[in-house]
Amino acid sequence: MVEIFDNIRKLYQFSAPCPALAAYIEFYSETSPEAMRHHVGEAPFTVKMFPSFTPTIWLNLGTPYQLRNGQQLHLVDEHTDILLLRSDIVERRNLPTDNIFTVKFNPGGFEAVFGIAQTRIGHDVVNVNEIIPATILRKLKRLNNFDSRLSFLEQFLLDKLAATKAQVHYLQSVQQVIQTFCASGMQLNNQELANRQHLTEKTMYRYFMQAIGTNPKNFFATLRARTALTDYISHKDGFDHLMYGYYDLSHFYKDVVKFTGRRLSTQE
Repeated sequence: MVEIFDNIRKLYQFSAPCPALAAYIEFYSETSPEAMRHHVGEAPFTVKMFPSFTPTIWLNLGTPYQLRNGQQLHLVDEHTDILLLRSDIVERRNLPTDNIFTVKFNPGGFEAVFGIAQTRIGHDVVNVNEIIPATILRKLKRLNNFDSRLSFLEQFLLDKLAATKAQVHYLQSVQQVIQTFCASGMQLNNQELANRQHLTEKTMYRYFMQAIGTNPKNFFATLRARTALTDYISHKDGFDHLMYGYYDLSHFYKDVVKFTGRRLSTQE
């Protein structure tokens, strides 16, 4: 299964964060056993995801799986929980007994909660034991359903947020720049975005490198390609490239190749 092109979300149950964490966390999810039986059956399967620069925690409630993060291949055993930045193409090769609890952060949200810049994650696969105590993880895994695990973990994250107090000004500036870019129909260039926030381009560049781990140009190209490609797959007949700042379709097609590593014609 390939993100955007296939409905990966059908395998999972989702929950939005509480209001106090909504600025920092995009969603929580957990594998749905019923959906797995219906859509996957008893065969191993693969899930491929494209870059997003959104730090993601995967807590393993099931069985071992193989993870390819960019060019790096990892074997993740059933006792290992991981954190990654999602700065590369990621592919998970799973058994049908796969069961993953996910926390997906917004850009900059991980630092706000944990006080650790997402740039420190880089291209690595980090053991979650380094940021969440093993006692917390063991207790979470002993709980018997998604709602109870979610409630328990969210309280831990709220406590971390209160203790960290990491809502520094550059994180807020980055979030405001991203919101402005999206609200403009992804049309504004870096200079225009910086001016809207009363920043210099150099300062905005530094803030993005600190908060996200990549420069504004690369981040916005990734965000634009991800958003436009999702719309294209869902509404091919009504897709309008101009809505995403592409001056023609060939411009869009070139971005798809950069984003996915393959021509659009080979993926449809």
